[in-house]
Amino acid sequence: MATELTVGDKAPEFSIPDENGKMVSLKSFKGKQVVLYFYPKDDTPGCTKEACGFRDSNTRIQKTGAAVLGVSLDGPESHRKFISKFNLPFSLLCDENASVSKSYGVYKEKNMYGKKYWGIERSTFVVDGAGLLKAVFRKVKVDGHVDEVLAALK
Repeated sequence: MATELTVGDKAPEFSIPDENGKMVSLKSFKGKQVVLYFYPKDDTPGCTKEACGFRDSNTRIQKTGAAVLGVSLDGPESHRKFISKFNLPFSLLCDENASVSKSYGVYKEKNMYGKKYWGIERSTFVVDGAGLLKAVFRKVKVDGHVDEVLAALK
């Protein structure tokens, strides 16, 4: 198992498709901060609230020179519907084989109603322009999270 990523570590590189099948890689954002947020599932209550929080603060986030990228295990069609339904102004990346989630250490065994399954633990990474982790938020609580991220971007 990979060691837990911490502030100052190099952010794991990736190249995975967005909602339109266009490949997105971390290195294409060199020189820009990236808010990389991992969430369990499109169009579920907590994930919708989190995505809408980033949507509503997108202008403030962009003013810091940062880009927002959401990552889940959902496929492109699910992502397109989610973006369209909630008017999300950023890309959602399709980590269908969980390779990126695993490289960031957020693909975990979870337990819901006594059933164990593997999925994404809600987490956010702020990557600086040099590709290093500037902030790491694990087991994110949606309420107030965007404010924490904005504070980290300053």
